Parts: sequence; C-alpha cells; structure tokens
Amino acid sequence: MADSRVTRYVALLRGINVGGVNPIAMGDLASVFRDGGFEHVRTHGQSGNVLFDTNHAGGPALESRIERLLADRFPAPVLVVVRSREELAATVAAAPEGHGSAQLRSDVFFVKHPLTAEAAFAQLPELREGVDSMAIGPGALYFSRSAALATKTRIQRVMAMPMFQQMTVRTWRVTTRLLELLDDD
Repeated sequence: MADSRVTRYVALLRGINVGGVNPIAMGDLASVFRDGGFEHVRTHGQSGNVLFDTNHAGGPALESRIERLLADRFPAPVLVVVRSREELAATVAAAPEGHGSAQLRSDVFFVKHPLTAEAAFAQLPELREGVDSMAIGPGALYFSRSAALATKTRIQRVMAMPMFQQMTVRTWRVTTRLLELLDDD
C-alpha cells in the first residue's frame, strides 16, 4: 500500500558479484529499480547497494516487491534487505563505542525480517575473546575483530549458520557512506 510521503531507502542485496558468483551489472540493477517505478535510483559499489526514493511503505512488503522485480530479470534469487534513511541512521547512531576504529575491522550484519537481531544474537556461537565482538543494534548486529588479530577470528562460524542466509553484510565504511549518500540531494 502506498502512502503520499516519499521516503529515501537503500536496498542491500545479498550475494551478488562476490567472487564471480551471481554477477549483475550495476546499470542493469538500477534499470530494474527504475522500471519498477522507483525514483532517484543510484547504485554504490559493485556489491548491490541501491539507493532510491519511493512513496511505498518500507518493511517486508517492499523487500518482497523488489525481490520479485529482481527474479523477473535475473536467473538467481536475490535476498534484499531494505532500510529507510531513518532506519540506517538509527543503526549507525547505535553502534558500539569504537566500532569502525583503526584498531578494528568492523562490519554490520543487517538482518532480514522475520529474523531479528535479538534472535540472531541469541544463536551466536562462541566468538574468540580478545579478537571478536558482536553487539545488537536496530535491525543489525555489529561485528568487530581486532585488526592485529584478524586472522584468528571465528566469524566463519557465524557465516556457516543457517540464519546467516537471512543477513547481508556491509563494512562499517560502506554503511556510513550509504548514510551520507542518502543525505545527499
């Protein structure tokens, strides 16, 4: 159901253009969004970040709509997590102190409904103390590992879990850049 307000969103696509798997050109991706009626469409990077405006309400219905549009155009199914500018700003603002610092390699694991950050956090395997840390945020988990000890991380344990299929990961740098881009006119 559409409302009269236009909202800025970012669609975070999972698993495209990673290691040569599921290749999608960003121009083709932007075309799908434009053809779907979205406005001010632009992409950032090659890993499936699409910024757009729409008067459709966000949430699971918008994610499903975009997934259907992508399925009509590309052979492999693509999981889509959508965040409004306000939702992304809340995720950035709630990051743990030091997240993104030079001493850490920091990521944001965006979770897709019906999975919640709280449910995902409760299922986490034991991480390596002094190396890895994970915290809950609005619609996301914040993962950091010590840059000096990054080769000792246990993040692969999380990535091997079935629930990981309902998440998409962005570096802290990309996450904050996407928020900056959503703020640009």
